[in-house]
Amino acid sequence: MLKRLFKFIGVIILLGAALFGVLYYCCNEPLPIGESGPEADALAERMLSALNNDGYQNTTMIEWTFRGGDHTYKWDKEKAVVKVGWDDYRVDLDLITPDSSTAYEKGEKLPYEETLNLIDKAKSYFNNDSFWLVAPYKVFDKGTERYLVELEDGSEGLLVTYTQGGDTPGDSYLWLLERSGIPKSFKLWVKIIPIGGLEATWEGWQKTESGALLPSSHSFGPITMKMGDVKTYH
Repeated sequence: MLKRLFKFIGVIILLGAALFGVLYYCCNEPLPIGESGPEADALAERMLSALNNDGYQNTTMIEWTFRGGDHTYKWDKEKAVVKVGWDDYRVDLDLITPDSSTAYEKGEKLPYEETLNLIDKAKSYFNNDSFWLVAPYKVFDKGTERYLVELEDGSEGLLVTYTQGGDTPGDSYLWLLERSGIPKSFKLWVKIIPIGGLEATWEGWQKTESGALLPSSHSFGPITMKMGDVKTYH
């Protein structure tokens, strides 16, 4: 019985490796080469203008959920503090000095010794989930590099590489834009995904109270990520 089980597990591993090999061969794309400089920056500015970057910069508070409410956020941009919720936990995360953050379980404040792992988890959740909400507004963040890429259909894409910050510095994203300048999708070259060039949509753009446009969902292969009822205040 045990021998059969090991044999079955071996077959599953081989099938998984073969499937990954096929996907890698069919889907993997090398990181495109582009030109940095004023034209790349101008395309980035065009995208920001289409999304009403002024409205986003004047936004003081953003609320949203991620993946059907698995994670909840109330982000005070002005104070650089975000309330991160999941399961029975809530972390009031200080984005400037994370060690001063506080954590709660079922509404009860936890001793500091018990908050450290929760703070790290909240930071990781926020870095990932906020990127899926506001990434277009981060193309001029400190440590970013922008490149203009000529696409096969003759249009232009904006390649953005993050050399610092977040959980995985070095990740790159190729923004594909509508004629209006609003993003329709991006392709990813990121450390946590071994296949480069996979594409995720940016859709369901909604004009929020502050005037900024924010997405309501993404399709990434068979996965759909919902951002919930996004609210902004200014």
